[in-house]
Amino acid sequence: MKTIIYHNARCSKSREGLCILEEMGASVEVRNYLATPLTFEEIDHLLSLLKAAPLDVIRKNESIFKEKFSGKELSRSQWIQAIVEHPVLLERPIVVRGNKAVVGRPPSLIKELLN
Repeated sequence: MKTIIYHNARCSKSREGLCILEEMGASVEVRNYLATPLTFEEIDHLLSLLKAAPLDVIRKNESIFKEKFSGKELSRSQWIQAIVEHPVLLERPIVVRGNKAVVGRPPSLIKELLN
């Protein structure tokens, strides 16, 4: 079964997550979401697989979040659009396998997904 990792190579947790996938012999598709941003529909689908709200996968310590979004109450669609426009806001890594997904923080959650 194919496994997709939404990856940022500059992030140590993302690199650790990719290593776990490779060590476990997973057939991995690496998606650098900063170079190839996700569409609104892709983010919406990821959220449904994660059973999460947009704020659950937004990096609140990013400067763009603090500058533009901190303290704001936006709709689900508006938060998703914020991630589309500012992909750095997306938590990483996110790993999808079949119809399940996890945010790999801590990276041990990735092992649980594959087992």
